[in-house]
Amino acid sequence: MEVQRPNTVKNPPEWFTGDVWLDPIAAPTAPGQQANAGLVRFSPGARTAWHSHPGGQTLHVLEGIARIQSRGGAIVEVPAGQTVICPPNEEHWHGAAPERFMTHLAIWDTLPGQPSAVWGDHVTDAEYNDR
Repeated sequence: MEVQRPNTVKNPPEWFTGDVWLDPIAAPTAPGQQANAGLVRFSPGARTAWHSHPGGQTLHVLEGIARIQSRGGAIVEVPAGQTVICPPNEEHWHGAAPERFMTHLAIWDTLPGQPSAVWGDHVTDAEYNDR
């Protein structure tokens, strides 16, 4: 057994709009492991850029209200206590609703020879507010 004390890091502006912080929770450390997990905190209106995960992603909202959208779909507001499953390679974004902080647990698999995430363009204010 190993006890880890992760450091909070601010997520890079290349992939996020607004202030977003990550506490890494789990990453593969032995052969065959693929699971990653992180506790992610978004300030009001903060969001990821468009992205996808080759191994898919699960988001469990812990507090606040999340906004999540798949490319071509409607924006969905997800309250604390609910979980969203993003299938492998589905382009999407997620972040906090306006005027509300939001925290979610993000879980994703890193597949051998694949990137953890494929990042695209920033979500514009018009896209974020398209309700």
